[in-house]
Amino acid sequence: MVFSSTLFLFYFLPLFLLVYHVVPKSLKNWTIFFFSILFYAWGAPVFVFILLGTSLLDFLLVRSIHRSEEERKRKVLLILSLVINLGLLAYFKYSNFFIGNANELLESFGLKEVSWTKVIMPIGISFFTFESITYTVDVYRRKHAPLNNLKDYLLYLLAFPKLIAGPIVRFQEIADEVIERKENIDEKLIGFYRFSIGLAKKVLIANVMAEQAKVIFESDFHQLSASTAWIGILAYTMQIYFDFSGYSDMAIGLGKIMGFHFPENFNSPYSSKSITEFWRRWHMTLGNFMRDYLYIPLGGNRVSSKSRLYFNLILVFILSGFWHGASWNFVVWGAFHGFFLILDRIFLVKLLNRLGSVLSIAITFLIVMMGWVIFKIEDDMSKVGLYFERLFDFSWDNTFVPLANFWPVLIVAAFFSFLPALSIGKKMQDFVYSRNTYSLTANGLFLFVTIVLFVLSASSVTSSGFNPFIYFRF
Repeated sequence: MVFSSTLFLFYFLPLFLLVYHVVPKSLKNWTIFFFSILFYAWGAPVFVFILLGTSLLDFLLVRSIHRSEEERKRKVLLILSLVINLGLLAYFKYSNFFIGNANELLESFGLKEVSWTKVIMPIGISFFTFESITYTVDVYRRKHAPLNNLKDYLLYLLAFPKLIAGPIVRFQEIADEVIERKENIDEKLIGFYRFSIGLAKKVLIANVMAEQAKVIFESDFHQLSASTAWIGILAYTMQIYFDFSGYSDMAIGLGKIMGFHFPENFNSPYSSKSITEFWRRWHMTLGNFMRDYLYIPLGGNRVSSKSRLYFNLILVFILSGFWHGASWNFVVWGAFHGFFLILDRIFLVKLLNRLGSVLSIAITFLIVMMGWVIFKIEDDMSKVGLYFERLFDFSWDNTFVPLANFWPVLIVAAFFSFLPALSIGKKMQDFVYSRNTYSLTANGLFLFVTIVLFVLSASSVTSSGFNPFIYFRF
């Protein structure tokens, strides 16, 4: 079940909101927990029991970590918890990848392949695993005491707004809100505004871009002209941003309606002036996780040599890429960004600063688009090289006609992507996303606009069967 579906919009969400606001305060967490289990079980009825079982084991281990005063025992329990969580992720997400590559290697030596029944990956397991890790590590580091009962812990892990695509919410960020949170009408209204904006980004922009990208990326690359190839990667570049940031907006909005404050996940990344800045603005909760739970433990910036610093950077981004999917293209994509982060450290940021804002944004955006080529094409790395050839062939052929609604939607997408680079755009963005309350006039305007967006989005969902979601499988 995804947020931009008729099932969720017209049945699940209204029923949940009705029950949630009718039951007494003591039953609100139970309501979220029950509906979260229903939400997850709808698409993966078997895996929900696996998640519940491993969560119970993790809950008991972390309680033992907190109660123990013996550091050696605490470390052993920490390692055990991490092995369980990462082992679960490795089995369900990466076993097919490793077995497949091993069989290819065996076949090249003329040896018998390993027989293997492919494992089906549970939805949202990457986000579930990382949040389980933050709970264990935050308690181990004494940043917050563990939750007292299993229901609250399961609520933290399985709350449906963030369950399948984030944002990645670290335990210490909402631990207190799981137990006791304040709800008010202002934040509920803002939550509805945020949800409607996210739904519109996903349905009215990302889906249109996805339809165009699908036509081009499923065609014969040998027949692509440069103009068609550029249209394809522009469409995908806008699709992945509005798809994922729209889903994050919806999750944050739903959280606000329930009194939770989930962290922001995007901050106008396409207006970045370097790849370093891009990664401070793109999928911020993943970046923060990798920084605090991997990069800093590796030594971070405090290492003794630049070579070790560069090794840490490239390793973190290779693993970040691999987190996105069990395919070599994701590893290469991570290494691609790690390489440009190293160049930023050496000279690139200084060079871009000298070129001025417009050129630095344009160059960074071009680099990001080249990375999306690698990210998009999973099945064959040779096709990645062929697509790059098409992009820079410059044998322009205007016989390809984009979908009728492509150019208007692309213009809108580009406008909202780059507007925050201007001071007026930044002020507008802060006004929409950073306020906790609005005047009566502003509330009336927002309510009117978001109801229109919601109706348009819901109409599009009901009238179209095309509703892909990129991060659903990560």
